Parts: sequence; structure tokens; C-alpha cells
Amino acid sequence: MPGLSDAELRGRSAARRRWFSIDRTCLAAAALGAATVAAYAPLYLYPLSVLTIAMLVWLWNQTMSPRRAAVLGWWFGLGLFLTGVSWVYVSLHDFGAMPAPLAALATLLFCAYLALFPAVSGYAYSRVRAPSWVKLMLVLPALWTLTEWIRGWLFTGFPWLAIGYTQVPLSPLAGYAPVLGVYGLTLATIATAAAIVLLAERASTRHGVRQTASAQSLSHAVSGAIRHPALLLLVAIWLGGYGLTHVRWTQPVGTAISVSLLQGNIPQEIKWQEEGLRTTLATYHRLALATDAKLVVFPETALPLFLNEVPPAYLESLANHAKRTGGDVLIGVPERLPNGEYFNSVISVGSFPVQAYRKTHLVPFGEFIPLRPVLSWIVGILAIPLQDFSRGSPNPKPLAVAGQRAAINICYEDAFGEEIIRQLPDATVLVNVSNVAWFGRSIAPRQHLQISQARALETGRYMLRSTNTGMTAIIDERGSVVRVAPQFETAAVAGTVQGYSGATPYVRWGNIAVLTLCAVLIAAALLGARSKVGRGETR
Repeated sequence: MPGLSDAELRGRSAARRRWFSIDRTCLAAAALGAATVAAYAPLYLYPLSVLTIAMLVWLWNQTMSPRRAAVLGWWFGLGLFLTGVSWVYVSLHDFGAMPAPLAALATLLFCAYLALFPAVSGYAYSRVRAPSWVKLMLVLPALWTLTEWIRGWLFTGFPWLAIGYTQVPLSPLAGYAPVLGVYGLTLATIATAAAIVLLAERASTRHGVRQTASAQSLSHAVSGAIRHPALLLLVAIWLGGYGLTHVRWTQPVGTAISVSLLQGNIPQEIKWQEEGLRTTLATYHRLALATDAKLVVFPETALPLFLNEVPPAYLESLANHAKRTGGDVLIGVPERLPNGEYFNSVISVGSFPVQAYRKTHLVPFGEFIPLRPVLSWIVGILAIPLQDFSRGSPNPKPLAVAGQRAAINICYEDAFGEEIIRQLPDATVLVNVSNVAWFGRSIAPRQHLQISQARALETGRYMLRSTNTGMTAIIDERGSVVRVAPQFETAAVAGTVQGYSGATPYVRWGNIAVLTLCAVLIAAALLGARSKVGRGETR
């Protein structure tokens, strides 16, 4: 390059090598990300995410290079997502019939993309020039939360494994869910990790602890850490969350109803095959007629036919049974309109007139092909039926069934809390129908159950989940699983469910509240940094 000396060129070349090199620190960051998965369902080890993120931030603080921080953040994300969403491979290869090398590559590229978001957090965090406590307690929680929020809507969004989910439902921090949503839990989790890092830094530098390991100096360091404002803030965050867990944001309304959530356990390999059709229809008909519950719920696409192809006598039999119990049946079934459009739908039959909910948030490459003129070749690789679903109304209304107003969401949709609340506060219960047989015996169904627990917490309402192979469950308004069916068994989860009215703060504000809080934190950090510069102070 003109104008550069040989020494400068060698320096730039060395910097590029460091940028792309894989060393023990990168592998440590990846291991921290992988370990974080244990904080989610099914293990629910919620303190673990605080510790792994604190250790990642400590690694960031050891480097003065924003690029290096980005690399470490990317490796952390790669470990997190390769471990936590490895089930994408199962869906693509085992059930989508994509060749194994191509499915592995697609999974790797997808996880590499997701890893960019913690990389951006690390880069931006390291670019900030401000006192350590400002960066850690103000900037870092806001940056991480904002990047997760962006991941939740960019390119239709993938909010799976947001850090906030690690705190649902066991952690005291779960009390923030009805107020700030799952991204508020992310904010509180990252703030906790930042406070731990700040305390550790202060404890290791004060009174010469780095130079001496005397008991007296260690005692002084610990005493100073105890009195540090970061510890007070940490305690306040967790006590605040614990206090909020005791607040009742919603109130029971009407009389409780009996429900039966059906799990047909139809193997995905035969579900859409003609030879499996008779078995599927008979299984769900038998399960539905075996219960006197007022609300019976079928899973997503439980009937592998278009609604107009379902034998009229079949639907009439279900409707008549529901009328005898004074209730209704919710059926997952695709709809096809005369103009050729088709929808992933839930229809109701029974005491109330027939109603329909049509899925709005479709799964890329599963229910529609994005950029179809460019990516149409994927259609020939994936053995996935019905890849051109149309979107339902972006502002759906709850369905009136069995004396309740049910906010329906289909499978992947309940990962988007800001979309679920569109039907609230009118709805009295939430209903999710899913077919996670696409993910086999992976951890995806248990992670999905945890996501549903978060939606129940955010809205203060029961969540009823009916799935093909698991996890079919009743979740109460506190996010606790009341009953759940064993996976990969034909079953019906029966129970009594109370409807709720009223609106949590999250139902009223959505993500605006936590985004505003992030903006306030960043603004405070900028003002603080400018004030320090104006007084001639440096880090």
C-alpha cells in the first residue's frame, strides 16, 4: 500500500492474522456460550447465564481492541447457538430430507449469523470510552438488550435463546416479565453480570491485592466490595424482581372451565402420507370423544387435509359432541381459499359459530420461501409440504370458545411476545398449537415450553399448549407448568383452567418500556462521559 512503511505493513498483516486466529481465549468464549445452554430448559440452571456472561465480559475487559472483543463475542455466540439450536439440523436433514453435508452447512451458517449479535455487543461495548462503572452498569446491559431485540425482528426475527428466557420461571428476576417482558429479563441478567465483574475488578485492585495475598489486604478488599454501589444495585435488582413476583397484575374472571389438550403422537414421517391419514383422523376423533371437557384443543395441522377436504361427517361429529358438553373444539387444520391461497389455521366448532384464526408470523423456509426468485432452488431440496402459506391478519381477534376468549397462536408465533399481546387484554386465556415433531428428540420442544411459560408470565394468563408429540401442557398465569404429557406418547392433558382479565404493564406497553429504559441508560452514559471529559478526567 502506498505511503506505508514496511514496518507498518507487517503490523497490519499481524493484526489481520490476530483477527482471524483461533486461540485458547476464543475456545474459552465458545465454551462459555455452550455452557450457557444449561441455563435454559430443560435444566433451568438460571444462575449459570449470569456467571458465563460475567466471564465473557471479563474476557472483553482484558483486551483493548474492539475487534478482538467482537471476535470473542462471536465465538461465545457460536458456542451458544450451535449447542442451543442444533435441532435446526434435525429439522432440515431428518425430516426435511436435506443431504447431511448441506444441512450441516446450513445450520453452521445460521448459527454463525446469530453469533454476530453478541459480537456487535462486544465491539460496541469496547468502543465506549468511559469510566468502568459507566460501561458496565449503563452501556453493556442496554447494548446487549438492544441487539437481542434487533435479532427478534430482523429478517422476520429469531428471538430463540434470548438471555432473558434463562430466568423463566424459577428466578426472582422473573418478576420483571409482566412489567418489561423477556427483554427486560435480559436487561436485568446482563446488569447482574456487569455488577459481578465490577465488584471482582474492584476487589482485585484495591489495597494491593494483586501484589500481596495477605489476609489483611484481602479483608480490606472484600470490605470495600461489600460497600460498593454495584453491590447495592445488584441486591436492588434481585430484591425488586422478587418483590414483583408477588404482585397480581390480572384478576380471575368468570367460572373455571375444563380443558383437554390432545397429543396424537403421529410420526412426522407418515403424517402427510396418504396411508397415515386414516390413523390420524381416527386417533384425534377417539381422543376428542373420550372427554367431556368444555374446551378440546387439537395440535397444529392435526388434520393433514385442507379444511374443505375433511369429511363433513367428521367435523359434524366433533361439533355435536362439543354441543352436548356446552363447549367447543379447536382444530389445527390448513385452509385453502377459492383463489388458491392457503393458511395455517385453527378453526372452532361446537356451541359457538365457526370461527378461524390464521397464522401471521410464518417460518422462513418452513412455511414460505423468502426471496423466492433467488432461493426457489431450495424448494426442490426440502421435503416440506405446503411451503407457500399466506399470512393471516396482523391484528387478529380472540376466538369466543367455551365461555372464554382465546388468544390463539400457532407454533413459532409464541416466541414473539410483542405479537401475542395484540389480542390482549380482550383475551382471557392463551392457546398455542404446535407440531414440534419436526425437531425429533432434541431439546427444542422443552425450550419451546419455556418460551410459552414466559408468555404466560408476561400476560398474567393461562397458556394451553397442544402439540403433536410434546410438550403438551397447561401453564398457569405465574408461568408454572401445572400438567404436562410425556413426550412421544398418545395422550390428552386434562385440567381446569381459570380465565383472567386485566392488563399487565407489558400488555399495555409492549417492548416500548424496556427500549425506553435502554435509551435512558445510554443517554446517561453519554452525559456522564461528556461530563468527565469536560472536567479533564480520564479513565
